[in-house]
Amino acid sequence: MRLVIAGGHGKIALLTTGLLARRGDQVVSLVRDPDHFDDVRAAGGSPVLCDLERTTEDELARVLGGADAALFAAGAGPGSGVARKDAVDREAARLFAAAAVAAEVSRYVQISTTGIGRVTGDEVFDAYLRAKAAADDALRALPLAWTILRPGRLTDEPGTGLVEVSERELRGQVPRADVAAVVVESLARPETARHVYEVVSGSTPVAEAFPSTRSR
Repeated sequence: MRLVIAGGHGKIALLTTGLLARRGDQVVSLVRDPDHFDDVRAAGGSPVLCDLERTTEDELARVLGGADAALFAAGAGPGSGVARKDAVDREAARLFAAAAVAAEVSRYVQISTTGIGRVTGDEVFDAYLRAKAAADDALRALPLAWTILRPGRLTDEPGTGLVEVSERELRGQVPRADVAAVVVESLARPETARHVYEVVSGSTPVAEAFPSTRSR
């Protein structure tokens, strides 16, 4: 499989890259800083310089050409303001998904967040939630075999391989390593397409955690 990741230097993206590279898949990672190339290569990926806030749909479609799947794992990150939340978490997500359609890359996974629809009173965090919600809504309207993953509060604890995955809202935390494992599992399961899943730590092995899997 050839996967193209937007936000390839993010922690979940690097962990996903490592999992896929170790099983022989090809990962192309879009990063906006050439200083991050070595980290991507160390994880097993091939870095491509691309600033999602300054690129175009045509440029992204060229990178996505020939890919089997795409993963949107980018985010404005801590310390960013309202404008960047909108520019990256919403607009860059929309642009990358549109480019996937143009490049005829049908399989698409988007990392979102739990808590969509909540209002916290924190201006920046509420802007982040609105941006993620808008990105999810835009993706669901496209002719892609999309899967949206909404993890709980992310931690850097070692992965346990045990999660809860549900189409209803969940509260809790989850290691980034386990989210990466869920991404890889979702890519291998076409029945997860056109579903939105919340992900937190739990007691079910990742390979058995998707509701469609448990019902068999």
